[in-house]
Amino acid sequence: MISYPLDQLYGEVAFLAYYFHWDYETIMNLEHRDRQRWCEEISEINRNLNSDLSEKSILDV
Repeated sequence: MISYPLDQLYGEVAFLAYYFHWDYETIMNLEHRDRQRWCEEISEINRNLNSDLSEKSILDV
């Protein structure tokens, strides 16, 4: 059996708790792949939002 790196687990828990305000138990009850997928989805949303902001001029309404 391969163990999951604790640093990565803590990072995923913190990330999901911060963005979704999910409690620890909810996050830990997710399957590993589901936790990773939610982290990827949040990251994609942030990338899209940040790229949209950087393309706009301060004069745009």
